[in-house]
Amino acid sequence: MIKITFPDNTIREYPKGTTPFAVASDISQGLAQNVIAAELDGKMVDLDYPIEKDAKIVFLKFSDEKGKEIYWHSTAHLMAQAVKELFPDVKIAIGPAIEEGFYYDFEREDSFTDEELEKIEQKMKEICKNKNAYKRIVTTREEALRKFSEIGESYKVELLEAIPEGDTITMYSQGTFTDLCRGPHVSDTGRIKSFKLLKTSGAYWRGDEKNKMLKRIYGISFPSSKDLKNYLQMLEEAKKRDHRKIGKELDLYSISEDIGPGLVLWHPNGAMMRNIIENFWKEEHLKHGYKLVYSPHIGKADLWITSGHLGFYKDSMYNPFEVDGQDYYVKPMNCPFHISIYNDTKRSYRELPVRYAEMGTVYRFERSGALHGLMRVRGFTQDDAHIFCTPEQMETEVDKVIFFSFRMLKAFGFEGFQVYLSTMPEKAVGNPDDWEKATLALRNSLEKFNIAYQVDQGGGAFYGPKIDIKIKDALNRSWQCSTIQFDFNLSERFNLEYIGKDNKPHRPFMIHRALLGSMERFFGTLIEYHGGNFPTWLCPIQIMVIPLSESFDEYAMKIRDELNLSGIRAEIDLRSEKIGYKIREAEIKKVPFMAIVGQKELENSTISLRKHTEGDKGSYSLSEAIELINADITAGKKIDQ
Repeated sequence: MIKITFPDNTIREYPKGTTPFAVASDISQGLAQNVIAAELDGKMVDLDYPIEKDAKIVFLKFSDEKGKEIYWHSTAHLMAQAVKELFPDVKIAIGPAIEEGFYYDFEREDSFTDEELEKIEQKMKEICKNKNAYKRIVTTREEALRKFSEIGESYKVELLEAIPEGDTITMYSQGTFTDLCRGPHVSDTGRIKSFKLLKTSGAYWRGDEKNKMLKRIYGISFPSSKDLKNYLQMLEEAKKRDHRKIGKELDLYSISEDIGPGLVLWHPNGAMMRNIIENFWKEEHLKHGYKLVYSPHIGKADLWITSGHLGFYKDSMYNPFEVDGQDYYVKPMNCPFHISIYNDTKRSYRELPVRYAEMGTVYRFERSGALHGLMRVRGFTQDDAHIFCTPEQMETEVDKVIFFSFRMLKAFGFEGFQVYLSTMPEKAVGNPDDWEKATLALRNSLEKFNIAYQVDQGGGAFYGPKIDIKIKDALNRSWQCSTIQFDFNLSERFNLEYIGKDNKPHRPFMIHRALLGSMERFFGTLIEYHGGNFPTWLCPIQIMVIPLSESFDEYAMKIRDELNLSGIRAEIDLRSEKIGYKIREAEIKKVPFMAIVGQKELENSTISLRKHTEGDKGSYSLSEAIELINADITAGKKIDQ
């Protein structure tokens, strides 16, 4: 007999060789029907995996992130089988689960048409009815090479050739289809209930533009048709909120092929919003004890050798250019410059903590296929800050950063958050004791503020543990924003020091910190989160003054000027269009307020006020209107919540 320990620490005994499915069935039929796979002592396994020794078990369902990943990866295999049965000459490449759904890459001359996607879906449904079992096959590298070579799957052969000789290989088969895969998978194709193939695109093999362009099919799947229906409705709403669509409608920004892919042009409306955000960012940082710094856009090659960027991230950096016989690079990060400012003078423990902040523009080479509006660009401005502190100050500094992060995000109207604590990976630099202290400081701060979080065990960067804060939007999508990251690598590489109370040099703790992330991605997130209906304090135009006819232009211009003098951003629509058309235009542009002026307003020195999506608000004196708009601005900037 073997002992199985459950998440609540209860223990049951089972015969040696029992399976996770048998254990689930022993607990309840409901669990057996919903379980997708299991974790044994942290290792994910199939439901028919024989358990040979005492183990801790965790059952994975679709509601779990790992369960979703297994479900979607199993559906990718299902789709690949359908494609191979319909188009036998197609070669298969890779088909992973992604953040939402899955994809599979195929080598094929022609792109898949909408009609072909429908045929593939129908074939998938047929295969599901057959309930083909996902069978795990353990073999040798040599045997796997022979099999995939015989059937002409050259991409699988290439993947296998990169694996050391003698390694054990796992494959999975279902019905007529076999794929190279670590697994695990759902028990059989009948477990996959509802799915939809969403779109196709081109994708270079291994993301390299020098390689062949493959044809990629994206899809999604769920255990119920209701879940799929809800998801497809969410996608339709997401299309309406797409920052690329709204960005054009509101004339916020553009990306021009003449300038270069991934390089953003900020139009006056977008530039105004960016200026508002940056000014607010600066004011808040000064209040919270940060010193603002500025750094160059380029740096000598030696700097990036010392930082390790040329060793680890050269493929993401632009090619060097020569100045006075030395190579220079446009900067991919701001960190070395802030460190250089810190190192410019000898530091005493009495000076710490030191907090530097900069809206620093950086440049990274993203492959053209990865570029996506404002979310993935090649030149972006990072709201970077670096904190240098003593070990005694570390936990207090983490407390302050976490408080500051949520304060900033809530000011922009964000409300739902997901928080992740990532811990030490297998390969890491730095003293394990420092890792433990830093991780404990992050954990303690989260618990001090009663912030719910998930632990990403071993998910930290090689140079330090971190906290990631993601926001949840109205469509339940997650967006990465704030990161609080310790760095034991750069502090060592640049020999950071301070003189302690003992008059000896010590290494400070260094914390990277980005509250908004990149300005471009944050702006794209802001657009989609609010659907373009921004809080009034952020709107480039807060009120549009609309005269009923040319006779009232002079009065309308006076109203506009007085609004601007009061600090409210006002513009005027003097076009010779009908009043209804002008109002509709202001609504489409999502301007928060409209001031309608005509004969009655001129005679009474008033305005007729309208609010976006709410309609007519009545007649107000200008001072009353200013008071009302200012109250709306204050309410929208949720800084004290």
